[in-house]
Amino acid sequence: MLRISKIIDYGTLVLTHMAGDPDRVFSASDLAAILGLGQPIVSKVLKLLGQHELVISSRGARGGYVLGRPAKQISVAQIIDALEDQPFGLTECVATPGACSVESDCHIRSNWQRINDIVRRTLEEVSVADMIRVPVTEFPLTHKPGPELKNRNKASTSNVELTE
Repeated sequence: MLRISKIIDYGTLVLTHMAGDPDRVFSASDLAAILGLGQPIVSKVLKLLGQHELVISSRGARGGYVLGRPAKQISVAQIIDALEDQPFGLTECVATPGACSVESDCHIRSNWQRINDIVRRTLEEVSVADMIRVPVTEFPLTHKPGPELKNRNKASTSNVELTE
């Protein structure tokens, strides 16, 4: 299954929260408390994001973190690159060419590369600013039956009740 790691999810959460108030200086402890995350993981995320200039840190009594550039200029792909240990790739041969023992005889590697490129381009097109906007069309996590299914279920329930 393809899945975004927790650290990428947390990094995106931190950046989207910061983007909601871009002029505010955030401390790691404030972000941890606000987002309900542990301070050590938030500190790690901020350090890694800082190494890639996605956030800028300042020291002192009024120190903390601010976005390194406007939210619309930070892509999800950049967040992944900053927080993942491995290069981006859906398969080992795409992420690290030469790492797979059957790579030279593989007849599907080029297709994985094509899929990888499509996913990568999509991640590059989605910004932190996009992530804080509520989409016009929501994609629910669970399916809820429409009215026609509810009515059909009621009808079959009442039929069962009548026959008992």
